[in-house]
Amino acid sequence: MAEEHENEGADPRLAMDGAITYMHIPAGDVGKAAAFYRDVFGWTIHNADSDRPGFETPDGRLGGAWMSRDLEIAETPGLLPYIYVDDVEQTVARIVSHKGEIVTEPYPEGMLTVATFRDPAGNQIGIWHDTTR
Repeated sequence: MAEEHENEGADPRLAMDGAITYMHIPAGDVGKAAAFYRDVFGWTIHNADSDRPGFETPDGRLGGAWMSRDLEIAETPGLLPYIYVDDVEQTVARIVSHKGEIVTEPYPEGMLTVATFRDPAGNQIGIWHDTTR
């Protein structure tokens, strides 16, 4: 996430009413998880060598951190976020080559192509692409 500076307030890209702009991603090995999202999705990683590396998506509209203390969250039902990608098939190949597991192979859903995967920490995430673009 873009750095917050004293007395400057939150990054305006993140301070949007009703928007999901920050999240914690549970991971036993936070460094490995950060490298996975950097290499597969091009996320910017902050403090990569810390016990709480942060991230920012390429558009800067979502930031967060990997947290080893939140592992119990990953073991209970919860949200299934989806990441937009330019090419689902290429992204699936990158996921697999970086030790992720495909849960649902790419399939059409109306004018979309979607798939789901588990990251190396076991979190299930979706990917999607608008095929009309």
